[in-house]
Formats: sequence, C-alpha cells, structure tokens
Amino acid sequence: MAGSTIVGVRVRHADVLREVSARTLTKRITGTTILRAWRRAKLVVLDLSSGDRLVVQPRFTGALLINPSDERYVTVTFQLDDGRVLLYRDVRRLGTVALMTPKRFEAYAGALGIEPLDSAFTSNHLSQLLARSRQAVKKVLMDQRLIAGIGNIYANEALWRAGIDPSREARSVSTTEAGTLRDAIVDVLTEAIAARGTSFRDYRDAKGERGSFAAALAAYGRAGRACPRCGARLIGTHAIDGRATVFCAYCQR
Repeated sequence: MAGSTIVGVRVRHADVLREVSARTLTKRITGTTILRAWRRAKLVVLDLSSGDRLVVQPRFTGALLINPSDERYVTVTFQLDDGRVLLYRDVRRLGTVALMTPKRFEAYAGALGIEPLDSAFTSNHLSQLLARSRQAVKKVLMDQRLIAGIGNIYANEALWRAGIDPSREARSVSTTEAGTLRDAIVDVLTEAIAARGTSFRDYRDAKGERGSFAAALAAYGRAGRACPRCGARLIGTHAIDGRATVFCAYCQR
C-alpha cells in the first residue's frame, strides 16, 4: 500500500467509525499518501502523509481488503490513485475504523501491552506478568493491557502445546512452565502468520483469501474429539471469561 494516494472516500455505514465523522474522515484523508501499513496488537495501522493514522480494528468479522471480488458487507471504501480500491468489510459490524493524530495514537497504543513477537517478550517477562495475577492463566494471556495480540484461538493452542490448564491461577505457573508457554505462544503465532491466519467462517487476509492454520489446530474447535497428544477426550467450556476454551484435562495440568 505504501506510496498510494487516497483520492476518494465513501462511508456506507458510519457506525463503524470512531473518533471521527464521515465528513471529517473524507476531508482529512482525501489527497493523503499512505506511507506505511503495519500492525500494533490486533490493529491494522496506515500511516498517512498528513501525520494522521488510519487505525482499523477488525475484531471478529472485519477485514481490510484490496480489490476484493465480493463487495458485500462493505462499510468504508478508499479509492486509490492507482485504480485500486481498499475496502473495510465487516459482516457483523463489530470492528472499527478510526482516524487518530500522532499524539492520540501514542496514548491509545501506549495502553496496550508488550508484543508477543517482540524480543523483549522473554520467559522472565511472561513469568513476572503471571506471578502478579490470581486470574486464570488464559485470561491473563488475552488481556491486551498486558500482552497485545493474543486472541482466543491462539491462547487455546499455546496452552495446549505448553501442557498448562487454561483455568489455573496465573501465579501458580512456575518459571520453567512460563518459559515453555512463552515458546509455545511465539511458535503458534509465527506458524499462524505463515499460514495467513485461521479461517472458520468470515476471516480473510488482505487479498481476500482464507487462512489455512485451522488444519493445524490441536485444541480450539475440537471439543469432544481425541487429544492429539494423549488420546483423551478434549473438553470444551465457556467458564473462562465467557470465551470458548478447549483443553485436555489429562495432559494439561
């Protein structure tokens, strides 16, 4: 996207906008050039030549797409000077599109935790985070104020790989176990990115293609089936923060 200039904006569903109105969004970004497209936590961030940042949080069913063949559920359209269109599509319209000044973005992003793929995310760092909490370890992993970017699917998978019960008090996780869990988190996220994500229903990458990591899942979405490691029946529950949790009671302790 870098180097493309936004020459037109169409807001079809303004309820996805945050911190800016449809009129102001159009006025402030028309004629600006996209300098960089990058990620912070679960956010897609476009740096604009004006200094503003276009910040997209896709949540469950949102997707930022380039020239998609299917334009159903499109909420915002950005026309580019090279003839391409950049669309924000969101089936359930739970995601958001915001325009932020550098100062506002710094404050917003500053409230987010460490990136799990950052070199600073060490075993010792994770161990210290866990040691301060009585909450379930899975809930801590998904707290974006502590660690930014781990979603429900990948928390399930990392805990399964590390052999840790998702419902355990975070502070009960030993230093050694924290090291194993840290490596599992990094491996799961790295593999999932290489597979372009996990598509069950709506998720698509920027080219509109399905991610293929679902084929590698060992726990999430497999409740009632055999654990790939020990053969015991995987258990499914929503007891931890209301989110779907799948684990093996036999080999996750």
